[in-house]
Amino acid sequence: MLGRRGLLAGALTAGLAPAWVRQARAADVPRFELGIASGFPRPDGMVLWTRLTGDNLPERAEVRWQVARDEAFRDIAAQGTEAVESSWAWSVHAEPAGLAPGRWYWYRFEALGQRSATGRTRTAPAPDAEAPLAFAIASCQRYDTGHYAAWRHMAGEPLDLVLFLGDYIYEYMSPPSAPRRHEGGFVRTLDGYRARYATYKRDPQLQAAHAAFPWLLVWDDHEVDNDYADLQGQGLQPDFRFQRAAAYQAYWEHQPFPKALRPSGVDMRIYGAHDWGRFARILAIDDRQYRDPQACPKPGRGGSNTVAAKDCAALRDPRRTLLGEAQERWLGGAWSPERPWNLLAQQTLMARFAWSDPAGPEGGTYWTDGWDGYAPARSRLLAGLAERRIGGAVVLGGDVHTHYVADLKADFDNPRSATLASEFCGTSISSLSLAQSRIDAALPFNPHIKHARGDQRGYVAFALDAKRLDARLMAVADALDPASTVGVAARFHVDAGRHGVIAD
Repeated sequence: MLGRRGLLAGALTAGLAPAWVRQARAADVPRFELGIASGFPRPDGMVLWTRLTGDNLPERAEVRWQVARDEAFRDIAAQGTEAVESSWAWSVHAEPAGLAPGRWYWYRFEALGQRSATGRTRTAPAPDAEAPLAFAIASCQRYDTGHYAAWRHMAGEPLDLVLFLGDYIYEYMSPPSAPRRHEGGFVRTLDGYRARYATYKRDPQLQAAHAAFPWLLVWDDHEVDNDYADLQGQGLQPDFRFQRAAAYQAYWEHQPFPKALRPSGVDMRIYGAHDWGRFARILAIDDRQYRDPQACPKPGRGGSNTVAAKDCAALRDPRRTLLGEAQERWLGGAWSPERPWNLLAQQTLMARFAWSDPAGPEGGTYWTDGWDGYAPARSRLLAGLAERRIGGAVVLGGDVHTHYVADLKADFDNPRSATLASEFCGTSISSLSLAQSRIDAALPFNPHIKHARGDQRGYVAFALDAKRLDARLMAVADALDPASTVGVAARFHVDAGRHGVIAD
């Protein structure tokens, strides 16, 4: 329908950009160096984002934005001006309204005598529309471990929406052997986080994916600090409250979030419900900000550990929560039984993944940062699905840098137990995973896992209608090559009203 893949792939490989992502006016000091983006599509509008760049910016500036019904901007649908300021990194979060539901638009910005690239976005369908949805999930795009061929390929797909599920940046210093380098050292300050986002957002393949579709985003840990939990950092750093506040501010400054979600100190709400007509509800949740610290940490450290169940009674403590009590209550009432699909956009693998035999003397070995570290909370969530009779529940995740496809069971120790939801956990855009041999060795202990490949980078593309959700697991041939080919590694589907994944 869109006919853009060949044009986009060839242009990016040549170091150019197609018409709808081109820089319209050259300048000695580029003011839109970090690209443009859109997100949070509503039936009557969306959020448009950019950030002014370059030296000698004024403390305050005005940025004009336009939304058009055509790429040539002959038919303007909405326009306005946003005041930006240095205290929020001259970031723009424009929120046009009054647009028609369920259609594509083009947008651009002007400021300080320059014009931005042109982006393409769309509104969500009307609430009563029977509209199909094509979308992709992606996560974990560590800049210094690989290139972004996955983004280049995704930008040419006929998608309506991208769900980014965490680890947009990484806070680490780059090792000397890195194929490309993070600028600066380990990040803990507002200036450091801003500079790290700028490094990532200069990548032309990531810019193309932002310019092609609206995004919905949730964070995971590396936007702040590896394995952080609530107000506890991995290193138990005493000033972590200030680090988290700085990280949250930089996150909002660099993503297409609405003004109403701008952080206040250490708090920023990112969870909420997003409807796609009558067919789907997307429930975006936050598994970092409100969680209890991980069970049984290593001595003198916060963060994760891998422990035997018999040695860590906290794993079975029903009082512990991954989402926090308030978010758990909200989620319990936010499912939509009247829609055929409820898509839970969250950060990590939800399915139980035992690294040793749960029937053995250790009672199984588990990684404590994910849902296995909060198993009673996972049971509450899945029991709520059964109680509400949510037939089309599909959990979407990232974090673990592996393509996982799974059935979510009422009792993971009993293969005959009821399947309550389906799960697709996408691999990373570029971040490295565990050895495939280690994953393969654990699969006999986890029969509900239908697919597990940690040796592939990529994303997952989906298409749904009222009766079926189709999934394509996409894999990059060589993540060290920005021009790498990308292909379909596996296909699965889920039938509406029936729990569980089916291999195609």
